[in-house]
Amino acid sequence: MYKQWLSVEMTEGKTIATALGAVLAPWVSLIYGDGRVIPVAILLFVIALDWITGIAAARKDKTYSSQYGIREGLPRTLFLLAIPAFANLLDALMSMPGLFFYAITLGIVYHTWQSLTANAYRAGWGNWIPKAVMAHIESELKAKVDRASKRGADNEGVDKRG
Repeated sequence: MYKQWLSVEMTEGKTIATALGAVLAPWVSLIYGDGRVIPVAILLFVIALDWITGIAAARKDKTYSSQYGIREGLPRTLFLLAIPAFANLLDALMSMPGLFFYAITLGIVYHTWQSLTANAYRAGWGNWIPKAVMAHIESELKAKVDRASKRGADNEGVDKRG
């Protein structure tokens, strides 16, 4: 058993992943609470997917602007990451076992999932989204299309490369 464990091939990618984990995991525990690496990783994952699908959708409807992403998207992302940290502080203040943290984090994951699904539809990837899901995110999709249309009208004649 030990021979197999010790004979793991350490590639450059594994070394980098190990180093990142060793540096980031204590910070996640400090900011979000002990044992909450997985919920925070899920949150980061859906936020990253939301960014990817949002960029793809904006490029498709020709409303892409790196300035918009920096001016609007970055503060929004930082805010989404700060809310669970605040919820963790509330849990600590009230000696709760994570009630606020998990409720807030799962709520943000749910809302961000709706956003990335609407972005995926706008990007032209609607064939992979079930009709029941589309019916569920209809209001989010309408809001995104309206915002994109407004941004497109505001940016007419402006160089969209950023």
